[in-house]
Amino acid sequence: MAVIETTNFEALDVCHQQIAAHLNRLATLISHMEANGVDDHARHEAGAIEAFFSGTSRAHHAEEEKLVFPPLLASGNAELVAAVRGLQQDHGWIEENWIELSPQLRAIAMGNTWLDAAEFNHYSEVFLELCREHIALEETMIYPESKARWAELVAARAARLAGSGT
Repeated sequence: MAVIETTNFEALDVCHQQIAAHLNRLATLISHMEANGVDDHARHEAGAIEAFFSGTSRAHHAEEEKLVFPPLLASGNAELVAAVRGLQQDHGWIEENWIELSPQLRAIAMGNTWLDAAEFNHYSEVFLELCREHIALEETMIYPESKARWAELVAARAARLAGSGT
């Protein structure tokens, strides 16, 4: 079983901050486009948002699936297992929504004005809500629990090493 390290938690926490910042940028882009249409600012923001969520954010979810979730799923704690299963389902819903939203953002970044504003707003709002609720559960329950379990493993290993005279 993979064991997560403190540096991984720091990276995951930083990524959550970056995700939150890009979600705010997306929310601002919706308002900006309602007022200004597809201008240079909208093109720039759409490109940056699309690149981030297509790359960094997807890698972040893969890291969680690989390092954070497995020990919690194996914990035997029904509440934790249910929460993690919900987060895994969220990853799927976020990805499905992203498959609809990302081409629209790429089109905006390229200066295309063919997109349906109501559809773009809908997919954006769904994406914002899914991601924000997902992060809230991770930060209030899953990450603290995972960090506590990691600290217990480190303490147990230190005790074993101290007991063995190494």
